[in-house]
Amino acid sequence: MDRLLEILEEIIPGEDVENCTTLVDDNILDSFAIISLVAALEEEYDITISPAELVPENFNSAASLLEMVERLSE
Repeated sequence: MDRLLEILEEIIPGEDVENCTTLVDDNILDSFAIISLVAALEEEYDITISPAELVPENFNSAASLLEMVERLSE
């Protein structure tokens, strides 16, 4: 989780990424930030995030992002 939080903080500095549960819903993560985040996660965790995974539920919080990464890593 620590590395995931670091990646989020690099992409959206100044936000409470650890506790926020509305990153997409509140437009904290915009489309460009999501593209950057997907690229960073794919590189860091050696996963492929398909278009089907690009739903707000997977990107609204660090916890949901971690669940997606863990699921795709299996």
